[in-house]
Amino acid sequence: QVQLVESGGGLVQPGGSLRLSCAASGSIFSINAMGWYRQAPGTQRELVARITSGLTNYADSVKGRFTISRDKNTVYLQMNSLKPEDTAVYYCNLDVMNRSGVRVVYWGQGTQVTVSS
Repeated sequence: QVQLVESGGGLVQPGGSLRLSCAASGSIFSINAMGWYRQAPGTQRELVARITSGLTNYADSVKGRFTISRDKNTVYLQMNSLKPEDTAVYYCNLDVMNRSGVRVVYWGQGTQVTVSS
């Protein structure tokens, strides 16, 4: 059993910043990757950023503005120069090997980010 707790979402003006956090707890043997996805109304869920073994990758739309980082079982997403197009529900994603040696993927509940003047 793994629990993900997301925080940091909210309302911000264009050009502003937010920092999302996602803390994982429970029975985790090892973490393969952690990441952030988002879904805006009427769109498919898309990858925003991902970190694995110290390597990171970003959606083209957020490169240079967002930074993903990890501290043990917590993943962060620093979002700068926010645009209205960034408005979405952001979901934490956790890819792990559990104590039984089985790969399992978990999702957070989602946190709303709204960028509006």
